[in-house]
Amino acid sequence: MEKQSENASCTGLLGAEQPKSLDKGRQGKHKLSVCSKICYAIGGAPYQITGCALGFFLQIYLLDVVQMSASHASIILFTGRIWDAITDPLVGFFVSKSSWTGFGRLMPWIILSTPFAVISYFLIWFVPGFTSFQVLWYLTFYCLFQTLVTCFHVPYSALTMFISKEQSDRDSATGYRMTVEVLGTVLGTAIQGQIVGKVDDSCVPNSFQNQSLESINGSQDLESLTSMRQAYMIAAGVICAIYVLCAIILSLGVHEKRDSCELLSDQPISFWQGLKLVMSHGPYIKLITGFLFTSLAFMLLEGNFALFLKYTLQHRKHFQNILLVIMISATLTVPFWQWFLTRFGKKTAVYFGISSVVPFLIVAGVLQVNLIVTYIVAIAAGLSVAAAFLLPWSMLPDVIDDFVLKNPDSPGHEAIFFSFYVFFTKFASGVSLGISTLSLDFAGYQTGSCDQPESVNITLKLLVCAAPILMIFIGLLLFKLYPIDEEKRKENKKALQLIRDADRDSDSDSIELASNV
Repeated sequence: MEKQSENASCTGLLGAEQPKSLDKGRQGKHKLSVCSKICYAIGGAPYQITGCALGFFLQIYLLDVVQMSASHASIILFTGRIWDAITDPLVGFFVSKSSWTGFGRLMPWIILSTPFAVISYFLIWFVPGFTSFQVLWYLTFYCLFQTLVTCFHVPYSALTMFISKEQSDRDSATGYRMTVEVLGTVLGTAIQGQIVGKVDDSCVPNSFQNQSLESINGSQDLESLTSMRQAYMIAAGVICAIYVLCAIILSLGVHEKRDSCELLSDQPISFWQGLKLVMSHGPYIKLITGFLFTSLAFMLLEGNFALFLKYTLQHRKHFQNILLVIMISATLTVPFWQWFLTRFGKKTAVYFGISSVVPFLIVAGVLQVNLIVTYIVAIAAGLSVAAAFLLPWSMLPDVIDDFVLKNPDSPGHEAIFFSFYVFFTKFASGVSLGISTLSLDFAGYQTGSCDQPESVNITLKLLVCAAPILMIFIGLLLFKLYPIDEEKRKENKKALQLIRDADRDSDSDSIELASNV
Protein backbone atom coordinates (compact mmCIF):
# COMPACT_ATOMS: atom_id res chain seq x y z
CA MET A 1 0.00 0.00 0.00
CA GLU A 2 2.83 2.42 0.84
CA LYS A 3 4.54 1.76 -2.52
CA GLN A 4 1.26 2.30 -4.34
CA SER A 5 0.74 5.56 -2.48
CA GLU A 6 4.21 6.80 -3.36
CA ASN A 7 3.84 5.86 -7.01
CA ALA A 8 0.41 7.44 -7.22
CA SER A 9 1.60 10.68 -5.69
CA CYS A 10 4.54 10.84 -8.13
CA THR A 11 2.58 10.15 -11.28
CA GLY A 12 0.94 13.53 -10.90
CA LEU A 13 -2.54 14.35 -12.19
CA LEU A 14 -3.53 10.97 -13.65
CA GLY A 15 -6.92 9.48 -14.18
CA ALA A 16 -8.64 7.43 -11.52
CA GLU A 17 -7.84 4.08 -13.13
CA GLN A 18 -4.27 4.85 -14.18
CA PRO A 19 -2.32 4.55 -10.93
CA LYS A 20 -3.65 1.07 -10.15
CA SER A 21 -2.90 -0.30 -13.59
CA LEU A 22 0.56 1.22 -13.56
CA ASP A 23 1.30 -0.24 -10.13
CA LYS A 24 0.12 -3.66 -11.16
CA GLY A 25 2.21 -3.62 -14.31
CA ARG A 26 5.19 -2.18 -12.51
CA GLN A 27 5.16 -4.92 -9.88
CA GLY A 28 5.21 -7.58 -12.54
CA LYS A 29 7.77 -5.83 -14.67
CA HIS A 30 10.25 -5.19 -11.87
CA LYS A 31 9.87 -8.49 -10.03
CA LEU A 32 13.39 -9.63 -9.20
CA SER A 33 14.27 -13.01 -10.69
CA VAL A 34 15.92 -15.83 -8.75
CA CYS A 35 18.94 -15.51 -11.05
CA SER A 36 19.35 -11.84 -10.14
CA LYS A 37 19.05 -12.65 -6.44
CA ILE A 38 21.75 -15.32 -6.73
CA CYS A 39 24.03 -12.96 -8.67
CA TYR A 40 23.49 -10.30 -6.03
CA ALA A 41 24.19 -12.75 -3.20
CA ILE A 42 27.44 -13.95 -4.81
CA GLY A 43 28.72 -10.37 -4.58
CA GLY A 44 28.85 -10.71 -0.80
CA ALA A 45 31.38 -13.56 -0.87
CA PRO A 46 34.64 -11.62 -1.52
CA TYR A 47 34.37 -9.52 1.65
CA GLN A 48 33.77 -12.57 3.85
CA ILE A 49 36.37 -14.81 2.19
CA THR A 50 39.19 -12.26 2.39
CA GLY A 51 38.16 -11.09 5.86
CA CYS A 52 38.17 -14.62 7.27
CA ALA A 53 41.53 -15.47 5.70
CA LEU A 54 43.11 -12.30 7.07
CA GLY A 55 41.49 -12.65 10.48
CA PHE A 56 42.69 -16.18 11.13
CA PHE A 57 46.01 -16.30 9.29
CA LEU A 58 47.60 -12.84 8.92
CA GLN A 59 49.10 -12.74 12.41
CA ILE A 60 50.69 -16.19 12.20
CA TYR A 61 51.83 -15.42 8.63
CA LEU A 62 53.67 -12.25 9.67
CA LEU A 63 55.29 -13.94 12.67
CA ASP A 64 56.24 -17.37 11.32
CA VAL A 65 56.42 -16.99 7.54
CA VAL A 66 57.63 -13.42 7.03
CA GLN A 67 59.81 -13.86 10.16
CA MET A 68 58.78 -10.44 11.47
CA SER A 69 59.14 -9.43 15.10
CA ALA A 70 55.95 -9.41 17.16
CA SER A 71 56.28 -5.67 17.83
CA HIS A 72 56.38 -4.88 14.09
CA ALA A 73 53.49 -7.26 13.42
CA SER A 74 51.44 -5.50 16.12
CA ILE A 75 51.98 -2.15 14.35
CA ILE A 76 50.67 -3.57 11.07
CA LEU A 77 47.67 -5.33 12.60
CA PHE A 78 46.70 -2.42 14.83
CA THR A 79 47.06 0.29 12.17
CA GLY A 80 45.33 -1.82 9.50
CA ARG A 81 42.27 -2.50 11.66
CA ILE A 82 42.00 1.12 12.82
CA TRP A 83 42.28 2.31 9.24
CA ASP A 84 39.60 -0.21 8.25
CA ALA A 85 37.29 1.30 10.88
CA ILE A 86 37.91 4.84 9.65
CA THR A 87 37.35 4.06 5.96
CA ASP A 88 33.76 2.82 6.44
CA PRO A 89 32.16 6.20 7.20
CA LEU A 90 34.54 7.97 4.79
CA VAL A 91 33.69 5.72 1.86
CA GLY A 92 30.01 5.86 2.81
CA PHE A 93 30.16 9.66 2.62
CA PHE A 94 31.82 9.70 -0.81
CA VAL A 95 29.46 7.05 -2.16
CA SER A 96 26.47 9.10 -1.04
CA LYS A 97 27.89 12.10 -2.95
CA SER A 98 28.55 10.17 -6.19
CA SER A 99 26.48 10.82 -9.31
CA TRP A 100 24.52 8.40 -11.45
CA THR A 101 26.32 7.01 -14.50
CA GLY A 102 25.45 4.65 -17.30
CA PHE A 103 26.34 1.76 -14.99
CA GLY A 104 24.41 3.20 -12.04
CA ARG A 105 25.46 5.07 -8.94
CA LEU A 106 26.99 2.23 -6.90
CA MET A 107 28.19 -0.29 -9.48
CA PRO A 108 31.14 1.84 -10.74
CA TRP A 109 32.63 1.72 -7.23
CA ILE A 110 32.43 -2.07 -7.25
CA ILE A 111 33.81 -2.47 -10.77
CA LEU A 112 36.69 0.03 -10.47
CA SER A 113 37.86 -1.08 -7.01
CA THR A 114 38.04 -4.81 -7.84
CA PRO A 115 41.30 -5.02 -9.90
CA PHE A 116 43.22 -2.83 -7.46
CA ALA A 117 41.80 -4.74 -4.47
CA VAL A 118 42.94 -8.14 -5.75
CA ILE A 119 46.43 -6.82 -6.55
CA SER A 120 46.85 -5.32 -3.09
CA TYR A 121 45.44 -8.48 -1.46
CA PHE A 122 47.90 -10.68 -3.33
CA LEU A 123 50.82 -8.45 -2.33
CA ILE A 124 49.87 -8.81 1.34
CA TRP A 125 50.80 -12.49 1.03
CA PHE A 126 54.01 -11.86 -0.93
CA VAL A 127 57.35 -11.73 0.93
CA PRO A 128 59.58 -9.05 -0.67
CA GLY A 129 63.29 -9.65 -1.13
CA PHE A 130 64.28 -6.83 1.22
CA THR A 131 63.93 -6.70 5.01
CA SER A 132 64.56 -3.03 5.77
CA PHE A 133 61.13 -1.78 4.69
CA GLN A 134 58.99 -4.87 5.26
CA VAL A 135 56.83 -3.11 7.85
CA LEU A 136 56.12 -0.29 5.38
CA TRP A 137 55.37 -2.85 2.62
CA TYR A 138 52.77 -4.80 4.58
CA LEU A 139 51.31 -1.72 6.24
CA THR A 140 50.83 -0.04 2.86
CA PHE A 141 49.17 -2.95 1.09
CA TYR A 142 47.12 -3.99 4.13
CA CYS A 143 45.66 -0.49 4.53
CA LEU A 144 45.26 -0.14 0.76
CA PHE A 145 43.34 -3.40 0.56
CA GLN A 146 41.12 -2.44 3.50
CA THR A 147 40.28 0.81 1.69
CA LEU A 148 39.55 -0.90 -1.63
CA VAL A 149 37.48 -3.73 -0.18
CA THR A 150 35.46 -1.08 1.68
CA CYS A 151 34.94 0.67 -1.68
CA PHE A 152 33.48 -2.66 -2.82
CA HIS A 153 31.45 -3.66 0.22
CA VAL A 154 29.83 -0.36 1.26
CA PRO A 155 28.25 0.24 -2.18
CA TYR A 156 27.37 -3.46 -2.36
CA SER A 157 25.53 -3.27 0.96
CA ALA A 158 23.64 -0.17 -0.19
CA LEU A 159 22.81 -1.88 -3.49
CA THR A 160 19.97 -3.71 -1.74
CA MET A 161 17.85 -0.56 -1.98
CA PHE A 162 18.41 -0.26 -5.74
CA ILE A 163 17.97 -3.79 -7.07
CA SER A 164 14.18 -3.67 -6.74
CA LYS A 165 11.38 -1.37 -5.67
CA GLU A 166 9.55 -4.23 -3.95
CA GLN A 167 10.32 -4.77 -0.27
CA SER A 168 9.63 -8.50 -0.59
CA ASP A 169 12.30 -8.75 -3.31
CA ARG A 170 14.81 -6.89 -1.14
CA ASP A 171 14.14 -9.12 1.86
CA SER A 172 14.45 -12.24 -0.28
CA ALA A 173 17.71 -11.03 -1.86
CA THR A 174 19.09 -10.25 1.60
CA GLY A 175 18.30 -13.82 2.66
CA TYR A 176 20.24 -15.16 -0.33
CA ARG A 177 23.09 -12.80 0.52
CA MET A 178 23.30 -13.90 4.17
CA THR A 179 23.49 -17.54 3.08
CA VAL A 180 26.34 -16.90 0.65
CA GLU A 181 28.23 -14.73 3.15
CA VAL A 182 28.08 -17.43 5.81
CA LEU A 183 29.36 -19.95 3.27
CA GLY A 184 32.05 -17.43 2.31
CA THR A 185 33.53 -17.53 5.81
CA VAL A 186 33.83 -21.31 5.54
CA LEU A 187 35.30 -21.06 2.05
CA GLY A 188 37.91 -18.48 3.12
CA THR A 189 39.05 -20.62 6.04
CA ALA A 190 39.07 -23.78 3.92
CA ILE A 191 41.05 -22.35 0.99
CA GLN A 192 43.67 -20.64 3.10
CA GLY A 193 43.98 -23.39 5.69
CA GLN A 194 43.96 -26.43 3.45
CA ILE A 195 46.45 -25.08 0.90
CA VAL A 196 48.84 -23.88 3.59
CA GLY A 197 48.32 -27.03 5.64
CA LYS A 198 49.63 -29.23 2.84
CA VAL A 199 53.14 -27.86 3.38
CA ASP A 200 55.35 -29.14 6.17
CA ASP A 201 55.77 -26.31 8.65
CA SER A 202 59.31 -24.99 8.99
CA CYS A 203 60.63 -24.31 12.47
CA VAL A 204 63.86 -24.20 14.44
CA PRO A 205 64.79 -27.38 16.30
CA ASN A 206 64.69 -27.08 20.08
CA SER A 207 68.47 -27.35 20.33
CA PHE A 208 68.83 -23.95 18.62
CA GLN A 209 66.47 -22.05 20.92
CA ASN A 210 69.22 -20.44 23.02
CA GLN A 211 71.05 -19.03 19.99
CA SER A 212 70.69 -15.51 18.66
CA LEU A 213 67.88 -14.59 16.29
CA GLU A 214 70.30 -14.28 13.37
CA SER A 215 71.66 -17.77 14.06
CA ILE A 216 68.16 -19.16 14.36
CA ASN A 217 67.08 -17.70 11.04
CA GLY A 218 70.22 -18.96 9.37
CA SER A 219 69.67 -22.49 10.64
CA GLN A 220 66.12 -22.87 9.36
CA ASP A 221 65.00 -25.23 6.69
CA LEU A 222 64.92 -22.65 3.91
CA GLU A 223 63.36 -25.02 1.42
CA SER A 224 60.42 -25.68 3.73
CA LEU A 225 60.05 -21.97 4.47
CA THR A 226 60.08 -21.16 0.75
CA SER A 227 57.40 -23.78 0.14
CA MET A 228 55.28 -22.27 2.89
CA ARG A 229 55.58 -18.80 1.37
CA GLN A 230 54.60 -20.18 -2.03
CA ALA A 231 51.59 -21.91 -0.47
CA TYR A 232 50.36 -18.61 0.97
CA MET A 233 50.73 -16.98 -2.46
CA ILE A 234 48.84 -19.84 -4.13
CA ALA A 235 46.02 -19.47 -1.59
CA ALA A 236 46.00 -15.72 -2.22
CA GLY A 237 45.85 -16.31 -5.98
CA VAL A 238 42.87 -18.64 -5.62
CA ILE A 239 41.03 -16.16 -3.41
CA CYS A 240 41.83 -13.31 -5.84
CA ALA A 241 40.38 -15.35 -8.72
CA ILE A 242 37.20 -15.98 -6.73
CA TYR A 243 37.03 -12.26 -5.86
CA VAL A 244 37.19 -11.26 -9.54
CA LEU A 245 34.70 -13.96 -10.58
CA CYS A 246 32.19 -12.83 -7.96
CA ALA A 247 32.58 -9.19 -9.02
CA ILE A 248 31.97 -10.13 -12.68
CA ILE A 249 28.87 -12.16 -11.81
CA LEU A 250 27.55 -9.31 -9.68
CA SER A 251 28.14 -6.62 -12.30
CA LEU A 252 26.63 -8.68 -15.14
CA GLY A 253 23.74 -10.25 -13.24
CA VAL A 254 22.45 -7.27 -11.25
CA HIS A 255 21.12 -4.05 -12.75
CA GLU A 256 20.92 -1.03 -10.50
CA LYS A 257 17.53 0.70 -10.74
CA ARG A 258 16.98 4.36 -10.25
CA ASP A 259 13.57 5.46 -9.02
CA SER A 260 13.38 9.24 -9.29
CA CYS A 261 10.09 9.24 -7.41
CA GLU A 262 11.56 7.68 -4.28
CA LEU A 263 14.66 9.87 -4.46
CA LEU A 264 12.46 12.93 -4.01
CA SER A 265 11.45 11.92 -0.50
CA ASP A 266 11.82 14.32 2.41
CA GLN A 267 15.45 14.95 3.40
CA PRO A 268 16.37 14.10 7.00
CA ILE A 269 18.20 16.46 9.32
CA SER A 270 21.97 16.83 8.98
CA PHE A 271 24.37 13.97 9.65
CA TRP A 272 25.89 15.52 12.78
CA GLN A 273 22.48 16.31 14.26
CA GLY A 274 21.42 12.75 13.52
CA LEU A 275 24.61 11.37 15.07
CA LYS A 276 23.98 13.40 18.23
CA LEU A 277 20.44 12.03 18.45
CA VAL A 278 21.58 8.44 17.89
CA MET A 279 24.38 8.62 20.46
CA SER A 280 22.01 10.06 23.04
CA HIS A 281 19.62 7.10 22.66
CA GLY A 282 20.16 5.03 25.81
CA PRO A 283 19.20 1.55 24.52
CA TYR A 284 21.62 1.91 21.58
CA ILE A 285 24.56 2.88 23.81
CA LYS A 286 23.85 -0.01 26.19
CA LEU A 287 23.49 -2.49 23.34
CA ILE A 288 26.69 -1.57 21.47
CA THR A 289 28.65 -1.36 24.74
CA GLY A 290 27.60 -4.88 25.68
CA PHE A 291 28.35 -6.22 22.22
CA LEU A 292 31.63 -4.30 22.17
CA PHE A 293 32.95 -6.44 25.03
CA THR A 294 31.60 -9.72 23.64
CA SER A 295 32.96 -8.88 20.18
CA LEU A 296 36.35 -8.15 21.73
CA ALA A 297 36.28 -11.60 23.31
CA PHE A 298 35.72 -13.37 20.01
CA MET A 299 38.17 -11.13 18.15
CA LEU A 300 40.87 -12.10 20.65
CA LEU A 301 39.97 -15.72 19.96
CA GLU A 302 40.05 -15.22 16.20
CA GLY A 303 43.39 -13.41 16.18
CA ASN A 304 45.29 -15.70 18.55
CA PHE A 305 43.62 -19.12 18.28
CA ALA A 306 45.90 -20.34 15.50
CA LEU A 307 49.02 -19.57 17.57
CA PHE A 308 47.38 -21.13 20.63
CA LEU A 309 46.68 -24.35 18.73
CA LYS A 310 50.11 -24.43 17.15
CA TYR A 311 52.32 -23.75 20.18
CA THR A 312 50.38 -24.07 23.43
CA LEU A 313 48.38 -27.18 22.48
CA GLN A 314 51.06 -28.45 20.05
CA HIS A 315 48.56 -29.22 17.25
CA ARG A 316 50.91 -27.88 14.60
CA LYS A 317 49.63 -30.11 11.78
CA HIS A 318 45.95 -29.83 12.66
CA PHE A 319 45.34 -26.16 13.48
CA GLN A 320 43.96 -25.29 10.03
CA ASN A 321 41.44 -28.16 10.27
CA ILE A 322 40.38 -27.06 13.74
CA LEU A 323 39.79 -23.50 12.47
CA LEU A 324 37.69 -24.93 9.66
CA VAL A 325 35.61 -26.92 12.17
CA ILE A 326 34.88 -23.70 14.07
CA MET A 327 33.52 -22.00 10.95
CA ILE A 328 31.52 -25.04 9.83
CA SER A 329 30.01 -25.30 13.32
CA ALA A 330 29.13 -21.60 13.25
CA THR A 331 27.52 -21.96 9.82
CA LEU A 332 25.42 -24.97 10.75
CA THR A 333 24.19 -23.48 14.02
CA VAL A 334 22.95 -20.14 12.61
CA PRO A 335 19.45 -21.60 11.90
CA PHE A 336 19.37 -22.99 15.45
CA TRP A 337 20.00 -19.56 16.98
CA GLN A 338 17.42 -17.99 14.66
CA TRP A 339 14.88 -20.47 16.01
CA PHE A 340 16.09 -20.00 19.60
CA LEU A 341 15.76 -16.22 19.62
CA THR A 342 12.24 -16.35 18.17
CA ARG A 343 11.22 -19.04 20.68
CA PHE A 344 12.83 -17.74 23.88
CA GLY A 345 13.64 -14.10 23.13
CA LYS A 346 16.77 -12.25 22.06
CA LYS A 347 18.15 -11.38 25.50
CA THR A 348 17.86 -15.02 26.55
CA ALA A 349 19.66 -16.03 23.35
CA VAL A 350 22.46 -13.59 24.21
CA TYR A 351 22.98 -15.09 27.68
CA PHE A 352 22.89 -18.71 26.55
CA GLY A 353 24.62 -18.31 23.19
CA ILE A 354 27.59 -16.18 24.13
CA SER A 355 28.24 -17.84 27.50
CA SER A 356 28.10 -21.37 26.06
CA VAL A 357 31.78 -21.22 25.09
CA VAL A 358 33.04 -20.32 28.58
CA PRO A 359 33.25 -23.87 30.08
CA PHE A 360 35.16 -25.11 27.04
CA LEU A 361 37.61 -22.20 27.19
CA ILE A 362 38.24 -23.01 30.84
CA VAL A 363 38.98 -26.63 29.90
CA ALA A 364 41.34 -25.56 27.09
CA GLY A 365 43.17 -23.12 29.37
CA VAL A 366 43.51 -25.24 32.49
CA LEU A 367 43.89 -28.81 31.26
CA GLN A 368 46.36 -30.33 28.81
CA VAL A 369 43.77 -31.32 26.22
CA ASN A 370 44.25 -33.89 23.46
CA LEU A 371 43.22 -33.53 19.83
CA ILE A 372 39.70 -34.94 20.29
CA VAL A 373 38.91 -32.56 23.15
CA THR A 374 40.29 -29.70 21.06
CA TYR A 375 37.83 -30.50 18.26
CA ILE A 376 35.00 -30.54 20.82
CA VAL A 377 36.12 -27.11 22.03
CA ALA A 378 36.17 -25.94 18.39
CA ILE A 379 32.58 -27.10 17.84
CA ALA A 380 31.46 -25.32 21.01
CA ALA A 381 33.33 -22.17 19.95
CA GLY A 382 31.55 -22.25 16.58
CA LEU A 383 28.19 -22.52 18.34
CA SER A 384 28.97 -19.41 20.37
CA VAL A 385 30.55 -17.54 17.44
CA ALA A 386 27.31 -17.92 15.46
CA ALA A 387 25.32 -16.39 18.33
CA ALA A 388 27.83 -13.58 18.91
CA PHE A 389 27.77 -12.36 15.30
CA LEU A 390 24.10 -13.07 14.50
CA LEU A 391 22.47 -11.42 17.51
CA PRO A 392 23.75 -7.83 17.06
CA TRP A 393 22.21 -7.62 13.58
CA SER A 394 18.99 -9.08 14.98
CA MET A 395 18.78 -6.65 17.91
CA LEU A 396 19.82 -3.40 16.22
CA PRO A 397 16.46 -3.12 14.35
CA ASP A 398 14.68 -3.27 17.73
CA VAL A 399 16.74 -0.30 18.92
CA ILE A 400 15.91 1.57 15.72
CA ASP A 401 12.18 0.90 16.22
CA ASP A 402 12.44 2.25 19.76
CA PHE A 403 14.28 5.32 18.46
CA VAL A 404 11.64 5.96 15.78
CA LEU A 405 8.86 5.86 18.38
CA LYS A 406 10.69 8.30 20.64
CA ASN A 407 11.83 10.55 17.76
CA PRO A 408 9.02 10.46 15.19
CA ASP A 409 10.18 13.73 13.59
CA SER A 410 13.75 12.50 12.93
CA PRO A 411 13.64 9.75 10.27
CA GLY A 412 16.43 8.42 8.08
CA HIS A 413 19.13 7.57 10.65
CA GLU A 414 19.24 3.80 10.14
CA ALA A 415 22.64 3.97 8.42
CA ILE A 416 24.17 5.75 11.44
CA PHE A 417 23.02 2.99 13.80
CA PHE A 418 24.60 0.25 11.70
CA SER A 419 27.71 2.07 10.50
CA PHE A 420 28.82 3.23 13.93
CA TYR A 421 28.28 -0.21 15.41
CA VAL A 422 30.65 -1.51 12.72
CA PHE A 423 33.04 1.37 13.37
CA PHE A 424 33.25 0.70 17.11
CA THR A 425 33.72 -3.05 16.71
CA LYS A 426 36.45 -2.62 14.08
CA PHE A 427 38.21 0.01 16.18
CA ALA A 428 38.11 -2.27 19.21
CA SER A 429 39.34 -5.13 17.04
CA GLY A 430 42.40 -3.12 16.04
CA VAL A 431 43.18 -2.21 19.62
CA SER A 432 42.77 -5.78 20.89
CA LEU A 433 44.81 -7.35 18.10
CA GLY A 434 47.59 -4.80 18.40
CA ILE A 435 47.84 -5.17 22.17
CA SER A 436 47.69 -8.98 22.02
CA THR A 437 50.50 -9.18 19.45
CA LEU A 438 52.56 -6.69 21.44
CA SER A 439 52.00 -8.84 24.53
CA LEU A 440 53.58 -11.78 22.70
CA ASP A 441 56.61 -9.62 21.98
CA PHE A 442 56.97 -8.72 25.66
CA ALA A 443 56.61 -12.41 26.55
CA GLY A 444 59.60 -13.27 24.34
CA TYR A 445 57.98 -14.75 21.23
CA GLN A 446 60.63 -16.55 19.12
CA THR A 447 60.02 -16.24 15.40
CA GLY A 448 60.03 -19.57 13.55
CA SER A 449 60.77 -21.72 16.59
CA CYS A 450 59.20 -25.15 17.03
CA ASP A 451 58.45 -24.37 20.67
CA GLN A 452 57.90 -21.12 22.49
CA PRO A 453 59.04 -20.13 25.99
CA GLU A 454 56.62 -20.89 28.81
CA SER A 455 55.95 -17.17 29.17
CA VAL A 456 54.56 -17.10 25.59
CA ASN A 457 52.34 -20.12 26.27
CA ILE A 458 50.99 -18.45 29.41
CA THR A 459 50.36 -15.25 27.45
CA LEU A 460 48.48 -17.19 24.76
CA LYS A 461 46.35 -18.87 27.43
CA LEU A 462 45.51 -15.45 28.84
CA LEU A 463 44.66 -14.06 25.39
CA VAL A 464 42.57 -17.04 24.27
CA CYS A 465 40.98 -18.16 27.54
CA ALA A 466 41.16 -15.74 30.47
CA ALA A 467 40.72 -12.41 28.63
CA PRO A 468 37.77 -13.57 26.46
CA ILE A 469 35.99 -15.04 29.50
CA LEU A 470 36.40 -11.75 31.37
CA MET A 471 35.15 -9.77 28.36
CA ILE A 472 32.14 -12.07 27.98
CA PHE A 473 31.12 -11.67 31.63
CA ILE A 474 31.47 -7.87 31.45
CA GLY A 475 29.39 -7.82 28.27
CA LEU A 476 26.66 -10.01 29.78
CA LEU A 477 26.50 -7.80 32.87
CA LEU A 478 26.03 -4.76 30.63
CA PHE A 479 23.21 -6.57 28.81
CA LYS A 480 21.32 -6.59 32.13
CA LEU A 481 20.96 -2.82 31.64
CA TYR A 482 19.57 -3.21 28.12
CA PRO A 483 15.89 -2.20 28.46
CA ILE A 484 14.30 -3.77 25.37
CA ASP A 485 13.12 -7.23 26.37
CA GLU A 486 10.54 -9.31 24.51
CA GLU A 487 7.61 -7.52 26.13
CA LYS A 488 8.99 -4.09 25.27
CA ARG A 489 9.86 -5.23 21.74
CA LYS A 490 6.29 -6.42 21.14
CA GLU A 491 4.89 -3.16 22.50
CA ASN A 492 7.08 -1.16 20.13
CA LYS A 493 6.14 -3.37 17.20
CA LYS A 494 2.45 -2.93 17.94
CA ALA A 495 2.81 0.85 18.29
CA LEU A 496 4.71 1.10 14.98
CA GLN A 497 2.07 -0.99 13.24
CA LEU A 498 -0.65 1.38 14.45
CA ILE A 499 1.34 4.33 13.07
CA ARG A 500 1.83 2.59 9.72
CA ASP A 501 -1.85 1.72 9.50
CA ALA A 502 -2.71 5.36 10.15
CA ASP A 503 -0.25 6.44 7.45
CA ARG A 504 -1.82 3.99 4.99
CA ASP A 505 -5.27 5.41 5.67
CA SER A 506 -3.92 8.91 5.14
CA ASP A 507 -2.19 7.87 1.90
CA SER A 508 -5.38 6.22 0.65
CA ASP A 509 -7.24 9.49 1.18
CA SER A 510 -4.51 11.30 -0.79
CA ILE A 511 -4.81 8.85 -3.68
CA GLU A 512 -8.56 9.27 -3.79
CA LEU A 513 -8.21 13.06 -3.77
CA ALA A 514 -5.60 12.97 -6.57
CA SER A 515 -7.82 10.66 -8.61
CA ASN A 516 -10.79 12.96 -8.22
CA VAL A 517 -8.69 15.92 -9.34
